[in-house]
Amino acid sequence: MLNKPNPIRDKSYIFAKDMVLLQKRLASGKEFVISKQVMKSGTSIGANIEEAHQSQSRKDFLSKMQIALKEAYETRYWIRLLGDTGYISKDSATSYIEGVTEIIKILAVIVSRTRNNLKDQK
Repeated sequence: MLNKPNPIRDKSYIFAKDMVLLQKRLASGKEFVISKQVMKSGTSIGANIEEAHQSQSRKDFLSKMQIALKEAYETRYWIRLLGDTGYISKDSATSYIEGVTEIIKILAVIVSRTRNNLKDQK
């Protein structure tokens, strides 16, 4: 475990666990395609955040955070699709969408501030 609390790391890790459990539940109901997509994109968010925290430069950090943000948007798409097609309940979809939207908001701020800091250094 990491010693220092880090909200985006913590939120993305908890969200990734939720996506793994969701995929298991969907796969047990014989839904394999979308469940795999939502798990891949949903776990990729946190993986890219972890990579960003070990980046070799600020540009590398920015790149990884941008990828995490893109994966978060993709995940939100898959969750909406699962909810709208009845694979998960509307309440579950809403809860997952709220979680990933919170992650998106945090990542958007991180990306924007990092991008601005890099511009200021030039």
